[in-house]
Amino acid sequence: MALLFYIIGASGVGKDSLMQYARRTINGSQPLMFAHRYITRPPKEGDENHIYLSTKEFIQRRDSGALALHWESHDLYYGIGREIDLWLQAGCSVVVNGSRAHLPIALEQYPHLVPVLIEADPDIIRLRLETRGRETTDDIERRLQRKPEITDRSGGTIIIRNNGPLTQGGDALITLLTNYQATISTF
Repeated sequence: MALLFYIIGASGVGKDSLMQYARRTINGSQPLMFAHRYITRPPKEGDENHIYLSTKEFIQRRDSGALALHWESHDLYYGIGREIDLWLQAGCSVVVNGSRAHLPIALEQYPHLVPVLIEADPDIIRLRLETRGRETTDDIERRLQRKPEITDRSGGTIIIRNNGPLTQGGDALITLLTNYQATISTF
């Protein structure tokens, strides 16, 4: 059964880094696809590998049904393309960088969704946000205070703590992505 791994977590916990590490390491060796996000923010070096759309382009895609999932956050639009539905139908599991606030809607749309929450200690998050240099000090404080409730109706959100080296959290994510199906089929 193909699964949708829905990676969530606060800005600065390292979702993008862990997903990039997993994608590079797996490198097509598993029936697993990593979806790009469509975002109304131009890319910068060090950002996630996303596809930039103007607000008008994004709205056109959203309104035409070209996006499987979409949401707004921090004055930006985010979306995941319909290609994930084709990949799931073809029997490939899919990894997406999702939104905590959008999780209940995603769970309704995808019954085989596996929520994966990436967490890190506040001091580590602060350092990562300061290092990436995209937010002001006030923005960072607001992000550290923002803790939307994770509504879990899927039977269990899996938590990966990402306080250590990239390889530690990245290997935990790879283990989850490549072994989850085998684990659930034994119960």
